Amino acid sequence: MTKLKWGMIGGGEGSQIGPAHRLGALADGRFEMAAGALDHRPDVGKEYAQRLGIAEDRAYGDWQEMLAGEKVRADRVDLVTVATPNSTHFEITKAFLEGGFNVLCEKPMTMTVEEGEEIVKVAAKSDKICAVNYCYSAYPMVRQARAMVRAGEIGKVRLVVTNFSHGHHGDATDADNPRVRWRYDPAMAGVSGQFADCGIHAMHMAGFIADDEVKSLSADFASTIASRELEDDAMVNFRMSGGAVGRLWTSSVAIGRQHGFDIQVFGETGGLRWASEQPNQLIYTPVGGRTQIIEKGEGGLHEDAQRLSRVAIAHPEGFPLAVANIYCDLADAISGELRDGLPNAVDGVRSMAAVYNAVASAKEGGMWMDARPPMFR
Repeated sequence: MTKLKWGMIGGGEGSQIGPAHRLGALADGRFEMAAGALDHRPDVGKEYAQRLGIAEDRAYGDWQEMLAGEKVRADRVDLVTVATPNSTHFEITKAFLEGGFNVLCEKPMTMTVEEGEEIVKVAAKSDKICAVNYCYSAYPMVRQARAMVRAGEIGKVRLVVTNFSHGHHGDATDADNPRVRWRYDPAMAGVSGQFADCGIHAMHMAGFIADDEVKSLSADFASTIASRELEDDAMVNFRMSGGAVGRLWTSSVAIGRQHGFDIQVFGETGGLRWASEQPNQLIYTPVGGRTQIIEKGEGGLHEDAQRLSRVAIAHPEGFPLAVANIYCDLADAISGELRDGLPNAVDGVRSMAAVYNAVASAKEGGMWMDARPPMFR
């Protein structure tokens, strides 16, 4: 099998997300790392790229140089990952889509709803894949939960309760740490802090498992550390197009919680629970029956869960392999077999619309807002 060629922008040495992408992209032998512009410091990025095995002529100083260089190559990259600061996602993603490249963009896909809608249109016009790295949706047992909902195994969904809360930004004495401060600075993070950072993962997961879209929402934001301009805690109530109601809590000041991402989906005939800290297990309770633990790797799972389960039952699979599952779906899509669970530009713009409307709702004392992007109303 010929490997697809992969290039990366951002994610340089010391980056939090860069290693997960490199492990994920290369885990299954579907991609080879062929090009990169890995750092905002050209010399540093070039040197690191070459240490990773990228040829000197494809170790680029910046993304513009990479776009120009790859466009004229007969062996151009098949996929470009954008793992740069949030404010640069739109410009880079748009340029590479228009240049004829498939793109995987880190979340948030854009900084505004208008930019998100433009990316949806550009991707459609270019006939290229624009995926967004909502990688938690690629855990095998999340795919199992979605398949069970689709198969009617818990009946019509009535209620979704989800949260993504941690306490790693709860120390007020650390509020000026540059690695923390930017997340609550509108000039760098945009209109929202914690909800845009973590809450949209929970909201995307709600729609993903329930196989539905968030239609309207009401939000309450709080900045519990006074120096923060953007929220570090948020509660969002939402309603879905199919009639289900939702409750979402996200926080970065919940001291004692580590990762804290979990979701419960309650239907007419049963309920499901998944937690990222125990990702190999899906808890299932049929109405009137006993609670059961469905294990990753066991027999009888739905096809999508079986396909993305990599090691034997009782052996853990973690975050980098969830990212790897996104790259597996991308490799299939590039090769002509589009996977239904691959998060795309539509998911990206829906998330950004939810962020902006949650901000507006919080400012208006929790007024209910239409959560959908204008293009999908």
